[in-house]
Amino acid sequence: MTKTKAGAAARPRKRSPGKSKSTSDLLFEIGTEELPYQFVPAALAALRESAETLFKDARLTHGSIRLLGTPRRLTFMVEAMADRQAPAVKEVMGPSKAVAYDTSGNPTRALQGFMAGQRIELPELEIRETPKGEYVYAVKRDAGRPTATVLADLLPQLVTTLSFPKSMRWNATGLKFARPIRWLLALYAGRAVSFDVGGVASGQRTWGHRFLVASAGVSRQGIAVKDGQSYVQALQQHGVIADPDTRRAMITDQLTALAKTAHGVVHRDEELLEQAVFTVEYPHAILGTFHPDYLSVPKDVLMTAMKEHQGFFSLVKKDGSLLPAFISITNMKLRDMRLIQEGNERVLAARLADAKFFFDEDRKIKLIDRVDRLKGVTFHHKLGTIHQKTERVMKLAERLAAPNAQGTICQRAALLCKADLLTGIVGEFPTLQGIMGGEYARHDGESSEVSRAIVEHYLPKTMEDRLPESAAGRILSLADRLDTIVAFFYVGVVPTGSEDPLGLRRHALAVVRLIIEGRLPVNLVDTIRNAKDLIAQQEFRAHGSADPLEFITDRLRYYVRVVHGFRDDVIDALVKPALQNGKHGRFDLIDLYERMKALQGVTTRPEFDPLMIGFKRAHRLIEKEKWTKEEIDPALFQHPSESELANKLAETKTTVPHLIEKGEYHHALDALVRMKPAIDDFFNGVLVNADDERLRANRLSLLCAVDRLFLSVADFSHISVQGA
Repeated sequence: MTKTKAGAAARPRKRSPGKSKSTSDLLFEIGTEELPYQFVPAALAALRESAETLFKDARLTHGSIRLLGTPRRLTFMVEAMADRQAPAVKEVMGPSKAVAYDTSGNPTRALQGFMAGQRIELPELEIRETPKGEYVYAVKRDAGRPTATVLADLLPQLVTTLSFPKSMRWNATGLKFARPIRWLLALYAGRAVSFDVGGVASGQRTWGHRFLVASAGVSRQGIAVKDGQSYVQALQQHGVIADPDTRRAMITDQLTALAKTAHGVVHRDEELLEQAVFTVEYPHAILGTFHPDYLSVPKDVLMTAMKEHQGFFSLVKKDGSLLPAFISITNMKLRDMRLIQEGNERVLAARLADAKFFFDEDRKIKLIDRVDRLKGVTFHHKLGTIHQKTERVMKLAERLAAPNAQGTICQRAALLCKADLLTGIVGEFPTLQGIMGGEYARHDGESSEVSRAIVEHYLPKTMEDRLPESAAGRILSLADRLDTIVAFFYVGVVPTGSEDPLGLRRHALAVVRLIIEGRLPVNLVDTIRNAKDLIAQQEFRAHGSADPLEFITDRLRYYVRVVHGFRDDVIDALVKPALQNGKHGRFDLIDLYERMKALQGVTTRPEFDPLMIGFKRAHRLIEKEKWTKEEIDPALFQHPSESELANKLAETKTTVPHLIEKGEYHHALDALVRMKPAIDDFFNGVLVNADDERLRANRLSLLCAVDRLFLSVADFSHISVQGA
């Protein structure tokens, strides 16, 4: 494509020589009332993502972004941001030259309309040679605005587009935010960037710790900030550690030191540590104690009471037993912390007294005596009570346990596993469901296997969580989750898009892990059918046609892709045929996973891709001709490659089914790979679509037999091969 000036009057304006770009740093802080600790990390991550997108769209080049944050501030610093937007050129094709200019070379009405639409003048036009002839182009050059000017438009967007699990409006502007915004700090190149959001004007001041400010004057007037370095230092001088990583390190060091003085170690809890980091601005740890009499209450109850009600860290001995001590993280450091310590101890003593009361009262009623009362506890308004769910899980667990000789244990554990929902402890601490069921089962004289299965049937809670260690625990967990998934699908309560309020995707992922990692031999088709029958027997109304098997298979795809790194085409090559076979009554996740693992392994071999090219060529021919015959007549062979392929096919057809039956998929795939030379020689030696119909039919039948042999292992047509 060549270009020329669009007429003498259309000479482009001369551009001044470009200046070398300079850069400066940006500091932006949103100051608020105290945010819930859970909101802060997500908000900071969202700020980074939004800022990177906005800066890219605005053509603002920059260096690294550093995130800082406390309960009262969300901050990011951007290094080396260019002082101007990057220049840009926008080109728009207009009318042809013949249409744009009259015989005298003057612009026609068509060209004038194009110029008006693009808001350009004649000097911004160029004539370019295209495959369709000469055309007029509008060439709009944008030198870019100063960064400070652009930021005044962008930074308010970062505030208004932030979303939170819960937001509020606090003034007449109607702006929604997690908590009221009290100040905005925006500095670029050491100068304030001026704008207004929600009635709050930006400036170059921040505020220190709410209680540990240096003086009353600072509290009223704030702290003047010059740049990012002085920002961090000034906040530290006024009682705020702005960097979450620094606060985390401080808390960890303080916990370790105090635990040593109590002759114990801190029970590691990353969730609680995260809570502490984003609950305080200046962390200071305090050691407290509680009466040893409370140690008669189960360790899990005490630790949960300390964590969930007070945010306290538990201390344990080397043998794992609990110490009558705790560590709290406060938001200030005073000369005398005894008053805060004593207050923490009094509050915790009241909580532990409640827990001990519930524990003592709960043990007066056996779990078995609570089961009948589950008839009054709703599972879901479309699916009746917890008692009805318990009946279904009992029967499903018994069927799943049959080949594992765990039937009696699973049935008893299933009967009791939801009874602790009616206890005082679980009512106070819902996270202890299952744990307390196992504790009370032991107290009631149930076997250790039953008690353990009750505890483990809620595992795994996440993809990273451990699986139940006992066979009965794995079976009961699987039965409980399959019943939940199938029951909700049966009544038409199915996840849509990203919405999954009942956590069915989490349950489906647990099903996948329980079967594959727990090595549970389960035919999902039969099991899902059994689960549906049990629901139908309770006369619930069926609604919807979504397939639980496909839903669970979607989680299988996610699991093998994320955890094991399997290729998408490898997954498709085996999952799609398995789902098709599932319609005929068989779906084995363990077998499917083993096939995927074997196929994933063989794809790394150098001869695999060339083999797939040959297979796909054969597969396309068979599909195009819709050929189904496999009758091969050796008397019609004309080229040695036909005999060679037929012999190799006969040999492989003998070994591959036997290897598949034994589950030796690596060896089965290796046998297919060894067919590569014969397939290549065949295509190099003969013309499949020969003029002689008998030769053509015989060669297609040979390829059809090869195609079916390959498809008996996997649908290799889904495998992506460059050049195939």
